[in-house]
Amino acid sequence: MFESMGLPLPGESLLIGTALYCATTHRLEIGWVVAVAVLGAAMGDNFGYLIGRSLGFRLLARYGKRVGLTDDRLTLGRYLFRRHGGKVVFFGRFIAVLRTFAALLAGANHMPWGSFLFYNAAGAIGWAGGYALAAYWLGKRAAALAGTTGIVIGVIAAIVVACAFVFLKRNERRLTEEALRAARAEEKSPRRSRRSDT
Repeated sequence: MFESMGLPLPGESLLIGTALYCATTHRLEIGWVVAVAVLGAAMGDNFGYLIGRSLGFRLLARYGKRVGLTDDRLTLGRYLFRRHGGKVVFFGRFIAVLRTFAALLAGANHMPWGSFLFYNAAGAIGWAGGYALAAYWLGKRAAALAGTTGIVIGVIAAIVVACAFVFLKRNERRLTEEALRAARAEEKSPRRSRRSDT
């Protein structure tokens, strides 16, 4: 919940770790973990939306750097919400930086609350449910495997995850730079200047 409100906390790691704990110890029910994670994520985003809507860009620009919300990220956020508001809220749930700031930016951009609520709830269900259930299933499978087979599968899984992480990081940087160029060009365009003057 606090991560979704805009604080840079390890919500994803906590969710995966708890799901693995459920799979290996059976001291917690995975259904309750999913329900609490979905509720916390959705509530946190709604609080973040209200904070962004009431405080706006001026305060985010002034104090956002303290929590990693740089001028580039604010520029990128304005651009992305003008173009793809609902998609950013939904898919942002699966990207660490966007998960932390998407709700604040949605509120600051005055995204309609009904639309935000729908995409936020769908993203919370997909993210919390998907990550928790996938980690739980993998934890159960890993616990069932023993010896060399388990080690080989674990090493292969670690290599796949590492390759996916490197691929995403490289493309994330490139896509972010492209979007920032487009956002700055759009903010400087004469049409936007005329619109803002009226």
